[in-house]
Order: sequence, then C-alpha cells, then structure tokens
Amino acid sequence: MSGGEHSNGHHAANGVLAALHSFLRLESASGIILVVTMVLALVAVNSPLAGWYDGLLATKAVVGIGALSIDKPLLLWINDGLMAVFFLLVALEIKREALEGELSSRQQILLPAFAALGGMLVPAVIYASLTWGNAESLRGWAIPSATDIAFSLGVLSLLGRRVPLSLRIFLTALAIIDDLGAILIIAFFYSHDISWLALAGGGAALVVLWLFNRFGVVKLSPYMLVGLVLWVCLLKSGLHATIAGVLLGLCIPLRVKNTPLRRLEHGLHPWVAYAILPIFAFANSGLSFTGMSLDSLADPVFLGIAAGLFIGKQVGVFGLSWLAIRLRLGALPEGATWSQLYGVCVLTGIGFTMSLFIGGLAFPDGNAMVETKLGVIIGSVASAMVGWALLARISPKLATRQA
Repeated sequence: MSGGEHSNGHHAANGVLAALHSFLRLESASGIILVVTMVLALVAVNSPLAGWYDGLLATKAVVGIGALSIDKPLLLWINDGLMAVFFLLVALEIKREALEGELSSRQQILLPAFAALGGMLVPAVIYASLTWGNAESLRGWAIPSATDIAFSLGVLSLLGRRVPLSLRIFLTALAIIDDLGAILIIAFFYSHDISWLALAGGGAALVVLWLFNRFGVVKLSPYMLVGLVLWVCLLKSGLHATIAGVLLGLCIPLRVKNTPLRRLEHGLHPWVAYAILPIFAFANSGLSFTGMSLDSLADPVFLGIAAGLFIGKQVGVFGLSWLAIRLRLGALPEGATWSQLYGVCVLTGIGFTMSLFIGGLAFPDGNAMVETKLGVIIGSVASAMVGWALLARISPKLATRQA
C-alpha cells in the first residue's frame, strides 16, 4: 500500500471513529435531558400546575384547507407528528448502519441481533403471562419490549472510560435493531380501521420517493414534500402516521455524491435529541399520584411492564447473547468481560420513550395509562440504577487489575 493510500485509510477510520464519538455524546446528553423533563412532568402534574399541564396537552390545533384538515389535540400532534420525525431519524440510522456501519456485516450484526430478539421476546412473554385472560390488558404486550437508546447511553456515559467503547457500540446496535422491531410491531399490531383509499395515496407517494432515489435525486426538499403527503395519507389510512417517517428515511439515498442521508441525519440529530424527545417525554410521562394506592402495584398491567423491563430485558438480552457467543455466532465485545456485558444487558431494561409511545397505542382510550406510566417509570429507573451500580462496582476493579 502506498503512503497516500495508507493516509487516506487512516483519515477515513478517524472520521468514522469521530462520528461515532459524536453520536454517543449526543445520545448521552439527550438521555440526561430526558430525565430532567420526566421529573418536570411529574412535578407539574402533582402540583397546582396540573390544570395548566392537562389543558396544554388538550389544546386543539387545526391545520388544513377547507374539507381537507387535520384536527388534533396537542398531545396527538406530538405523538403522531413530532415522533414521525424521530422515526425518520431512526430509519436513517438503521439504513446507514446496515449499509456502512455496525450492522453491515454478518459478524457485526449477529450478536446485537440475537440480543435484541431475546430482549423483545422474554419481556413480552412475562407481560402476557401476567395479563392472560384479559383481552384489553393483553394489548400492551409489546410495551416492555423496547429499549430507550438515549436514556440507556446517558446512564452508560456516567461511567466514562471505565466501560469499553465496544460495549457502547453493542448497546447502540442492539437499540437500533430493537427500534426496527418496534417499528414492525407498530405497523402490524397497532394499526386499525384501514382506509384503502388513503392507503393507496400513501402507496403512490412511496412510489414517487422510490423513483427519486432510483434516479439519483440529491436535493432534500422533494423528499420532504412528498414525505409530508405520505404522512397525511398514512394518518388518514389507519396505519400509524409515524410509519411515514420510517418509509421516508429508507428512501433517502446514501451512496451518492453529497449524500443527502448523511446531511439529513446530521441536521436532524440535535433537534431530535434536544427538542423532540424531551417534548415527548414531558407530554407523556406526567403521572398523577392523586388517589394512587398500593393496589396499583398489584395491577397486572403494572406488574407485566415493570417485570418485563427489569427482569425480562436483562434475562432475554443476556441469555441470547450468551447463546450466540457460545455457538460462535458472535464474540464477546472487545475488552469487555461477561460481568460488564451483563451490566449493559440490565441497562436495556430502560424502556421509557419507546415504551410510553407503544403504551399510548395499546391503550388509546387511556384506561390503563396510569399503570402503564407507573410500570415504565419504575421498571426503567430500577434498570438504570441496578445496571449503573453493577458496572460502577465491576469496572474500577477491572481497571485496577489491568493497571
């Protein structure tokens, strides 16, 4: 290899590593902000500000022209609109990682894929076993199956360099695959009253987006305009509108000159991390403790979510990770020990954003949302505290021994 080629490869590797560090820093900071907004929501809803909080989220906002209009309360604009942008970013990350990143080879993808599968199946089984026999409660089976990438990386960042970078990459890849699983669950299990006319309009918009990609359109404005049409069509179709963000993201080109995917991902990431997710957390984590009793802690929905997140996630993620490594389908992350891997597996029980989102879809009438929010908060906080404590206890000893 010539000196120039070696230099170019070195710069490329440094560029990838710098991008990864930037991503992890952004996600970690977002996780800390999510904690703050969750606390603010809890304070607001359990104080004299409760009326203002509820009134704000119930405020109607109408957008449209004539008969073609969308009339929704602010809470649904956040959950259907802003979260579509979040899912757009998720799709961009999935596509980039699958084509060029941590999910681009069989060896890289198998361990986090096995781990994510276990982390979705075991919590769902635990939840279903505790709510079996109640069809309404059983609708929430997917709530404890999600991992909040920002929140979990935020907790991991508190340990600094004591945790190997390979474990952060493992957690990031797992959470991205987990998000893909959540997207499929939403599409197949939480859609209702399908309007075939609106769905046909969405299909036409998707064909246009594909043609843009096929013929190498690199300007983002045409994609965004047609993406908006796709969002409206899916909103009216009965499929959840956030799926539009996913489909749009998968149509944005990556392997072209002046790649629009990287430009859009880079531009959206700070907005999602510092604005959209905190707004969602503030709007959805307000849990009133008024009238709450110990009976709430015996509710099957609460128990299924809390146990699914805290017990199911760590058992499923670690169990299938162990199996994949023993079968030589993957390798223990470089520089990490089994104990550290287990500590990270506990952190995957931080569901929060995605769990609350799926909870809102599972119980649209709000009947079980108190138990849902309580289960998500307790399961996530327990996973965060225990995972951090385990890693903090293990990592300094390892560092001392290595020194």
